[in-house]
Amino acid sequence: MMPGHDNSNGSSGKSSSGMDDLPTFSAENMQNNMKVILYSRTFMAIIGGVIAGILGLTSLTGFIFYFLVMAITSVALTAKAKFSIHSYFDSWNRVMLDGIFGGLMSFVLFWTFAYDIVHIF
Repeated sequence: MMPGHDNSNGSSGKSSSGMDDLPTFSAENMQNNMKVILYSRTFMAIIGGVIAGILGLTSLTGFIFYFLVMAITSVALTAKAKFSIHSYFDSWNRVMLDGIFGGLMSFVLFWTFAYDIVHIF
């Protein structure tokens, strides 16, 4: 991940206006960080689906497992950002919530695929 927050404002001294106190974000870095979150969540949804299928989880336990995997992924992404979320993202919601339901279809696909291979065939 790349820092999305830019603390350098080009001046070494303080100016009299309050404009220097506003955080500056790099749009490219923020977009790259969101792409990392999306790819990480998709990858973990696929891996989680395969594990849920191999373990033979069915019904509600499988979906609970999915949300558990997404919670672990959120904590891991936060740890990768050294728990300094506002240096890499504009809000906590970007790390904790964005992309959670986007990986659900991949999870269900690989969950049923692995379950069928291991427990049915």
